Amino acid sequence: MNTPLFLNRLADMEKSANHLPHWEQSGRCYFITFRMADSIPADLRREWTDERDQWLAAHPKPHSLEETEEYHQRFTARIERWLDSGHGSCVLRRPDCREIVADALRFFDDKRYHLYAWVLMPNHVHVLTSLDEGELLRKILSSWKSYTANRLNEHLGLQGSFWQEDYFDRLVRDADHFVRCVRYIRRNPLQARLQPDEYTHYEDALSRQWAPGEGSS
Repeated sequence: MNTPLFLNRLADMEKSANHLPHWEQSGRCYFITFRMADSIPADLRREWTDERDQWLAAHPKPHSLEETEEYHQRFTARIERWLDSGHGSCVLRRPDCREIVADALRFFDDKRYHLYAWVLMPNHVHVLTSLDEGELLRKILSSWKSYTANRLNEHLGLQGSFWQEDYFDRLVRDADHFVRCVRYIRRNPLQARLQPDEYTHYEDALSRQWAPGEGSS
């Protein structure tokens, strides 16, 4: 069983940012969300961006871990609620489209990272994973997104951006946080009131052992 390594507050941390704050620590466990480019309506996106920019102006970089957690509680959680409302084209509602994404996630499982749990929703993806030592989260995300965007656009006869450029990630703090992430992923289709053929969910043996019950897959 692949036991995850959690956030080490005493170890070195790499901070990077595009529009969103990202904290990386080699070989650790992450909860990741990435979404389709059309998944948030423009008016909601503007409202969110304006409030986020005000918060960033009041909290200049570099951000502490506590400030990063506050950011996620205020802004990431709101995006996740909007995603569950089913905005946009939601092409990942289709099993054939989800299989393209699932194949990409599985391709380097236990080679560059280990997948504990994931769910493919109609317009977004949640992944709980640990990276192998030396692997960079931003490169893993770039690989997933660029490959699947090309495949999905070709499959659907589309052009342009398939995924939103940035993504949300959190270093998993401890075993309790890990369990909460597993359960969040497991419950997400129910929260969004999806039918069984509208999403794809996976959990490994460790996730089922640490977070038993509730209809785990």
